[in-house]
Amino acid sequence: MQFKILGPLEVTGGADRIDLGGPRQQAVVATLLLSVNQLVTTEQLLEAMYGDDQPPTGRSQVQIVISSLRQTFARHGRPAIIRTHPVGYVLELEGDSLDAGRFAELVAAGRKLGQSEAARRAYRDALRLWRGPALDGMDSPVLRDAGSLLDEQRGIVTEDCVDLELDLGLHHELIGELAELVEQYPPRERAYGQLMLALYRCDRAAEALRVYRQAWQRLRDELGIEPGERLRELEQAILIQDRALAPPAQPVRHQPPDARVPSLLPADIGDFIGRAEQIGQVRRQLNGTGLHEAVPVVVLTGKGGVGKTSLAVHVSHQLIADFPDGQLFASFHGATDHPVSPMQILERFLRLLGLPGSEIPDTLEERTEVYLSLLGDQRVLVVLDDAVTESQVVPLLPGRGGAAGIVTSRQRLTGLAGATHVDVEVLAPARSLDLLARIAGAARVESEAGQAVRVAGYCGHLPLALRIAGARLSARQHWSIEQLADRLADETRRLDELSYGDMSVRPTISLSYESADTDVKRLFRRLALVDLGVFSNWLAAALLDEPIGRAEDLLDDMVSAQLIEVDVPEPGAPSQYRFHDLLRVFARERLAAEEPAAEQAAALERAFGALLFLAEQARSRHWGGEYARLRSDAPRWTLPEDVVVELISDPVTWYDRERATLVPAVRQAAQAGLTELCWSLAYNAVTLFETRAYLDDWWATHDVALTATREAGDVRGQAAILYSLGSLHVTRQRFDVARESFASATRLFREVGDDQGIALVTSQVAYIDRLSGRLAEAEAGYEQALAILGKTADLIATAYALQGLAQVKLEHGKMAEAISLLSEALRLSRALRPGRAEAQVLHRIGESYLLSGELDQAFSTFQLVLGKVRNLRDPIGETYALHGMGCAQLRQGALDHARSTLRQALDLARTSHDRLAEGRALLALAEVTLADGDTAGAIDLSQQAAGLFRLMGALLHEARAFALIGEAHVAQGDRQAAATAADTAIALRAKLTSDSS
Repeated sequence: MQFKILGPLEVTGGADRIDLGGPRQQAVVATLLLSVNQLVTTEQLLEAMYGDDQPPTGRSQVQIVISSLRQTFARHGRPAIIRTHPVGYVLELEGDSLDAGRFAELVAAGRKLGQSEAARRAYRDALRLWRGPALDGMDSPVLRDAGSLLDEQRGIVTEDCVDLELDLGLHHELIGELAELVEQYPPRERAYGQLMLALYRCDRAAEALRVYRQAWQRLRDELGIEPGERLRELEQAILIQDRALAPPAQPVRHQPPDARVPSLLPADIGDFIGRAEQIGQVRRQLNGTGLHEAVPVVVLTGKGGVGKTSLAVHVSHQLIADFPDGQLFASFHGATDHPVSPMQILERFLRLLGLPGSEIPDTLEERTEVYLSLLGDQRVLVVLDDAVTESQVVPLLPGRGGAAGIVTSRQRLTGLAGATHVDVEVLAPARSLDLLARIAGAARVESEAGQAVRVAGYCGHLPLALRIAGARLSARQHWSIEQLADRLADETRRLDELSYGDMSVRPTISLSYESADTDVKRLFRRLALVDLGVFSNWLAAALLDEPIGRAEDLLDDMVSAQLIEVDVPEPGAPSQYRFHDLLRVFARERLAAEEPAAEQAAALERAFGALLFLAEQARSRHWGGEYARLRSDAPRWTLPEDVVVELISDPVTWYDRERATLVPAVRQAAQAGLTELCWSLAYNAVTLFETRAYLDDWWATHDVALTATREAGDVRGQAAILYSLGSLHVTRQRFDVARESFASATRLFREVGDDQGIALVTSQVAYIDRLSGRLAEAEAGYEQALAILGKTADLIATAYALQGLAQVKLEHGKMAEAISLLSEALRLSRALRPGRAEAQVLHRIGESYLLSGELDQAFSTFQLVLGKVRNLRDPIGETYALHGMGCAQLRQGALDHARSTLRQALDLARTSHDRLAEGRALLALAEVTLADGDTAGAIDLSQQAAGLFRLMGALLHEARAFALIGEAHVAQGDRQAAATAADTAIALRAKLTSDSS
């Protein structure tokens, strides 16, 4: 994605211009770009959007615009480009994505290079980035001023460049440009002086003096001033034909009569597609090599078949004009069984450079010396393809002058000092289709666009595979694209299908595989055992049954060999890895051919055992201790404590990072018949699913696990999963379904004699009873659960049951008993590591303060809870903490603060899909709205809340909503409507009483 402000504001993705939206969106983007990678405050954005006429809803409008822009950028693959800061926003760009940044870099390079041809090229490259006045067409006065400052920089750079070109004797080429410049910017005396000097050096002294008179007239008429001293002195020097004005002597570059200009580049690729970013990187590094003190070298790195050679050849053809003394090309054939040595390549190069065969030395060192001597200061481009090691490359790279080198390799070749490394990845999906269309026919691909997408996907967007697929379609005009897609869909035959003529994917991959050592190959194969998108170092350790340090070394070797890819982590996060799709297919082929079935099964069991061990560790650390543990006899593959601490310093972050491992692992464990691992993984993943509201994952994993346990006759596993599914239904506020799940779980727990499981279920049923208003049943349930939990070591479950019972006491108005229960719950939760349990008990204490009217203590307690749940990255806990703070602010009479806090709670509740929290936030907002005198708004909000409570069967909350509706109607003076609402509330409470009895 490219951003441009040196002219009209423009953002492009590939060849397409991105529609940013209206003037407000454009103003925000322009403002962020003017301070790219730096904080831009909300106030600055408001000023750019509205100037001095800012609306009351300005901050909300900024948020709306930012949200709209994020959606726009997300559609083009950059969802996280705008980062939120407490006081504003940061637009994060890398590399050369912004034309103004590139302009500044080129100008800085030119100034560093002094009076040289290389500096001139740098200045001219910078000026070519301009497309007109900066930010042309923006309505904002702030942005117009910023654009004017940029335009002034452009003018200064233009004049600096012209001064340099005059010193280099290029006066003949400057007259037209300078004439336009003085017409466009009449007050610029420096430009007038440059035009006068250029004309004088072209033997046009009379015209130079006319330019002076023109400058004198315009400056006097438009600014009321006369020309400055320097311009006046220049006029006098022209009048006396001062020798100091003569053009500099021009060096003449002679070519020896017998010198040769070799041009060994292969033919350019006619159907070359994309790679604009990489081409730009290479050209910026090599174009105008005088920008570098040392010979610049670019190493293009990527897996086999990704198109490194094609890119090197293509960009080299674009650079021919910059290397007039020749272009050398050689391939080491490093990925074949017959590599070429540097000695052989040097012999060839020396002959091409004019050295007779009889004079070519016998040793590598001597050949290198002669080669460097022959190159001298010549501007030669050396392209070295398919290198394996640095030692191959070093003897062939130029030593000085305006030369440059391009190297392609599957290895990163980090030992090449000063080299720039450019990663060549697979093509973007759209470019993959473009390549298919060029080879197989655009009309054909367009007519079966959906099937073409399938083909590109099966090819893994690898250029070699796409070329083969396109060639097969081109050769078989009677085939539909769907036919080829169906053939490629069979993974066991995919590599067979991706072969045509001399082109084949399998040998390309095989060469990387066969060149690896034994342990790397074993890990490569075993990684194909697990159906994962990404994987971590601990998984590799488990598959090999080796220490994690050894696994990391092998993973690094695999990355270097282009057998796997690094999945770029967030800053500070551990690295994860992934397979390219076709490499995974190849790995599975080798797995089936080389690994005994028993070793495969043992490796898979270790992998899932390691995942279970870490999930249990993360669960325990998140809660602060063992909570609701239903342990199976599944095997665990344990890791050392120091490794666990490093991996799970933040449990929820670990869970989030391993989500892509946990979810498919449950399904694969079921398929492999590892039933206890299957249900244990699903059960221990609930911490993530609940905290992050990944409710679809919760359901999907448990549906698989329930089926697996039923088919295996695993009663304990069924009970655990049914209990967990009941908790999911509670989270979704589907209380009737939850009761059914809990009833089945209770029966099965009794069958296996699991008192812990019975206590957990009983406590959850009591929670439903409390929400439904069945307080007597809730109280009895909590007491029954506590009686059982008193015999277990589950302090957290005990603390939860205590706080639930305390809530029942609060509903009955028994404040002292509630406080006593909550104090005991807090003591238990604090006896463990800090975790979620303590935060939830504190929240309940805050509610008790709220009920007793101790509002300051309530607010500070909820604030404490908010800090804890944010540290735990618990959005649902954050919702309830904000709700409590808003209610405290409401009772304190701080209506504006309460409204803001409760709206945050409402937004979070909706994001987390927690209908109970959403209903409670709506009801609290209705109270704020009524207190503010907006009775209609209060009725609307209360009705929304009542609807949510009705869907959940939360009768007590629904009754409270109708009671508030009645109050609002009373305030309106509508006694009939108030009476109807009050009757509804009474009926709901009566239903609660009858249900309880």
